Amino acid sequence: MSLLLRSVTTVDGDLVDVRLDDVVTAVAPALDPRPDDEVHDLAGCHLLPAPAEPHAHLDKALTSHRAPNRTGDLAGAIEAIRTISAGFTHADLVDRATRAAHEYLANGTTAIRTHADLGAHTGLRHVRALLEVRDALAGLVDVQVVALCSAPWAPGEAEDNARLLEEAVDLGVDLVGGAPHMWPDRGAGLDLSFGVAARRGLPVDLHTDETLDPTAQGLLHLAQRVRATGFAHGATASHCVSLGVHPLEVARATAAEVAAAGVGVVALPQTNLYLQGRDTPVATPRGLTAVRALLDAGAVLGAGGDNLRDPFNPMGRADACEAASLLVTSGHLSTREAWDAVSAGARRCMGLPVPAVSVGSVGEFLAVRAESLDAAVAGAGTDRVVVSRGRVVASTRVQRVLPGTAVSQS
Repeated sequence: MSLLLRSVTTVDGDLVDVRLDDVVTAVAPALDPRPDDEVHDLAGCHLLPAPAEPHAHLDKALTSHRAPNRTGDLAGAIEAIRTISAGFTHADLVDRATRAAHEYLANGTTAIRTHADLGAHTGLRHVRALLEVRDALAGLVDVQVVALCSAPWAPGEAEDNARLLEEAVDLGVDLVGGAPHMWPDRGAGLDLSFGVAARRGLPVDLHTDETLDPTAQGLLHLAQRVRATGFAHGATASHCVSLGVHPLEVARATAAEVAAAGVGVVALPQTNLYLQGRDTPVATPRGLTAVRALLDAGAVLGAGGDNLRDPFNPMGRADACEAASLLVTSGHLSTREAWDAVSAGARRCMGLPVPAVSVGSVGEFLAVRAESLDAAVAGAGTDRVVVSRGRVVASTRVQRVLPGTAVSQS
């Protein structure tokens, strides 16, 4: 059975009908229904390339009520999660991660890259749970699991974490991760994660420069390492907060190196706006990476939500519209640029094909009932239809009843 979406408005403003199976098979101002069509009349809806979440933490999701972040900053979040992580059973991890993934899907996200904590405080428990979730959701949500190797907190942990990272690769993780900026020796942190990725032939996705320290140059060092070694498995740098406080000429030079290396950068506005800058009460920095410099340099810019109601961000809502709207209001991107970041840019960072309303494109779309692209991306349209692999996998319809009026659909 084919899927026929009628009277949708594209991101370019065209009013068309779209027929899909696994891929888009026809686009025209009007298409005649066929006997095998599943028809959805979506007049008044914008048909957007479905977003992807390039940086989630499904193992931490939905825990903000268990361990409040008492200082509100990154150190406080790490302390809070470590106080409760020992109590995370396999069943608890699988349950919360699955519920979180379903929230993402209901809002339109059809692919998720999630980091899984790995270190002395977790062993392989988080990795095993998220691999189980990945496999259980196959065919519904495309989940990628990153082994997030923790920085050493005590003597001997660096060696133990290196062993655990190798074991996580043996278990079948999709990517190698880490947070070199958290290591006492940042170079050693990069050496470990990058070395395992190169040796095992996996992409790398590193938490990079999640700090307002203007001397942090982890993004530049990663790009230089990729170019120097010819690393061809795919490299992503997430956060890159320090790039936003570098002098403009330094940020532009780094962005050019990143573009030349083909390293994707993932901006994470919700979590970084929440965690960063708390020790600067006047003229507080926004804690965002230099999104404009990266785009101007031709680098791949993705964006995501990061944490979902956990000590790192108690306000996440698993909705790409939130990340995109913050890129407009805090990052000063256009609405189209912001949606590109959470859809096309995110998917490029994840090594996935990019949806488009054109014949042959993958069938990954989000239809949002809204009067304009601005309204759709702002999340003003609560009616949504989620299409993955050419079939409707989720839909949301909301009724509003106002005093003295008839029931209206929003």
